[in-house]
Amino acid sequence: MKNDIKEFLESGFHLKTHLANYLEVPLSELETRLPKGAKALADLHPGALNSDEVSNFYEDQVGTAHLIDLASWHLGSSDYIADTLRLQALFARGNVLDFGGGIGTHTIAAASLPHVDHVWFVDLNPHNREFVRRRAESLGLGEKISVFKGLDTTRPVLFDTIVCLDVLEHLVDPSDQLLKFLERMGPQSTALFNWYFFKGHNGEYPFHFDDPKLIDSFFKTLQENFLEVFHPLLITTRAYTPIHC
Repeated sequence: MKNDIKEFLESGFHLKTHLANYLEVPLSELETRLPKGAKALADLHPGALNSDEVSNFYEDQVGTAHLIDLASWHLGSSDYIADTLRLQALFARGNVLDFGGGIGTHTIAAASLPHVDHVWFVDLNPHNREFVRRRAESLGLGEKISVFKGLDTTRPVLFDTIVCLDVLEHLVDPSDQLLKFLERMGPQSTALFNWYFFKGHNGEYPFHFDDPKLIDSFFKTLQENFLEVFHPLLITTRAYTPIHC
């Protein structure tokens, strides 16, 4: 797929068409649901969740609401997403992991890069996984993209590039997740991370964790195990290489 940034900005990689087909609804109905996506997902949130409950929530309870929410966000924040795709294009190569890949925007873009051999898409939500599988096939990228529920099921692959965007703030133990990524990286691997440990001034981000101890532990783990790599894009996503591999 040529000019992938332009294609994303124009259509989100044909996102509306793909989503309407997956949900088996007309485009007109999808258009009315997209602006309500964030609220519809937030209304499903049951309150405080422990580790097991978080996994079960994203895997079993959100259903297709997560697809609607993510589609609305990616289309409405396309300039921001496009910058993360530009950053990914600077670093992605070889075997790429897209962890918590949602609707597959970064998976699709990475698979379109000539210096990427294969992309492992990982997401708890079965609807997200099936949706991305169908998108990959429709775009002629099925052979370059594999879909998995969890990171453990991708073994024994070592990843040259790890992409984990807008995910870490949703995890009960993001520090542990950093260490799990570290186990799957070589000395020349690069990881692209961002985070937003903030529930909002009025609780508008109920899915985010913001406990100060969790945040302190996260930054200590990050600083002890990863070295930041400069990149010229003025965005919150950062690039890292492992220190101890």
